[in-house]
Amino acid sequence: MALTANPCEGAKPYHADPTANDGAGDYYFMNTNCTIEGVSQTLEQAGANVTKGYVGGMDAGDRVPITEPYWKAGLCPVNVHWHLGAEHLSVGEYDEDGTGPEYEDEEDDHDRRRLAGDVRGGFQCHYYDEEDAKFTTEYDWKHCVGMHVGETYEVHWPHSAAGACGTPHQFQTPFYDGVFCTGGVISLDPLNTYQKIGVQSQVYTIVNDEDYYFPNMMAGMIVDGEMGADVAKYTGSTTGTSRDNEICSRYTPITWQVDRKCHLISASSFDKMCADMKANPDDMSDDLHAHGARELVAHHLAADNMVDRRRRKLAPKKH
Repeated sequence: MALTANPCEGAKPYHADPTANDGAGDYYFMNTNCTIEGVSQTLEQAGANVTKGYVGGMDAGDRVPITEPYWKAGLCPVNVHWHLGAEHLSVGEYDEDGTGPEYEDEEDDHDRRRLAGDVRGGFQCHYYDEEDAKFTTEYDWKHCVGMHVGETYEVHWPHSAAGACGTPHQFQTPFYDGVFCTGGVISLDPLNTYQKIGVQSQVYTIVNDEDYYFPNMMAGMIVDGEMGADVAKYTGSTTGTSRDNEICSRYTPITWQVDRKCHLISASSFDKMCADMKANPDDMSDDLHAHGARELVAHHLAADNMVDRRRRKLAPKKH
């Protein structure tokens, strides 16, 4: 039996083409100057410094992030995509001292690697070892596009209470279609976006080693041992290279839950995720490659409400 028409198609609020905009309220979502004459023109931004103890310089007032797992708050994942390098900063895990493979077209500025056209690279992890074959032996990619063993990637799973949760149309590209799929859930007045929209973020270095295989990356952040154990939660915005510290996103505030640790993961795990994305009813081909990384959010644009969560390890069972 054929699937019904995609109910989420076109749900993204217009923000880039005012001529296509039928409602004045949608202008809210257009990128804007971050500040004018020293006055902030938007709310808190992402990706921020998530190092334990960091406090941003923007007063978030009563806006607090979702602190429980998203599924407990009624949110489901509606997309998965990733960025070249980390958009967030976690000192000692993914930062300016991280390393990775070098390329002939690499610029002097290490955090602006350009592998596929004009793609800005972010921070790198500290695992890369050019003497270790698992970081240097390229993988025979079947589904992902333009990916490399040894590279650092930050994976994002946008979640929404307005998603087509539990249906074949749950996962969408662009992710905004999934986030805003169901009307009457997300509100700007009263503002509830940070309670209804969230993103999980996890940073990996890709290795060619099946000991690091995880079969279901599409479903969300991996929670296993140290993976997903040390999570920073704060409110911020959507990211991507159309925003920086002069031009800000107005898709804000939303909750971010960011794993502070960098993890090793097999290339085959990513390729399996890309295969799952290609099999999704909605066309996710625009998310099969790494997107560019936004520059780190300036202190005055980062929220002051970061909350820590360290998952408690279960005590061994008594026999």
